[in-house]
Amino acid sequence: MNTTAPTGMTEDVRFAQLPANARRGALTIEYQWIDAADPDAPIVLFLHEGLGSIAMWRDWPRQLCDRLGMRGLVYSRPGYGRSTPRAHDEKWPVDFMSHQACDVLPALLDALGIGDEARARMWLVGHSDGGSIALLYAAAFPTRLRAAVVIAPHVFVEDISVQSIAEAKLAYEQTDLRKKLGRYHADVDSAFHGWNDIWLDPAFRAWNIVDRLGTIERPLFAVQAMDDHYGTMAQIEAIEAALPGTQLCKLPQGGHSPHRDAAQALNDAVAAFVNRVRG
Repeated sequence: MNTTAPTGMTEDVRFAQLPANARRGALTIEYQWIDAADPDAPIVLFLHEGLGSIAMWRDWPRQLCDRLGMRGLVYSRPGYGRSTPRAHDEKWPVDFMSHQACDVLPALLDALGIGDEARARMWLVGHSDGGSIALLYAAAFPTRLRAAVVIAPHVFVEDISVQSIAEAKLAYEQTDLRKKLGRYHADVDSAFHGWNDIWLDPAFRAWNIVDRLGTIERPLFAVQAMDDHYGTMAQIEAIEAALPGTQLCKLPQGGHSPHRDAAQALNDAVAAFVNRVRG
């Protein structure tokens, strides 16, 4: 979890309006284009972690887009950044990530005029919860992406994850973590408790999406650092078992956020994967 001051990701932020549907009310989503001068360049869509936002990515999406020669799309999910906050009396359901993958994300792409042809060329890069959402999107819409990179994704709940998330709750209540996170979210309590409460709900221990991965058709690259305190190699190994064609990257270090703590190694690995897919 990166709590240093935001830099480089606050310019040209725009807002999209998503109409209400049967499951949710209308939403305002903050988003940002990166390196968008070439409208024919493939899109890299970035999906942030459970406490992330546009600002919390800092400069890494731009670094990766520059490296790949693609244009990036970054957005803050509902409840985060300056997107519509979670109501304080609202508790996210166990399937909240499926809702983000199958409802909110397609609605955002519709609102931004990103059609089927552009989606078929779109690359997904998801981190942590965002990695899980990328997997769920790829499973639900197997032809509406080019490939996916998932970094420290979750496909089931591990004890190490619950323990670290419980420790984050104590830090939020007893240290300056709430103040630090307030730099990234208009309603920091909405962001923190939406994520923390559902992950610590006993009902969430049964959450498991491994059996949903079999419909994924596009190339998949799964990255995990050996010193990640939110998950183990069992996560990406379960993905490979469900999808034998998955390419794995086991980083010797990088913690839960290798895009921050091992950016060079991660960028090299992602670029090599992209080059392999491009042939």
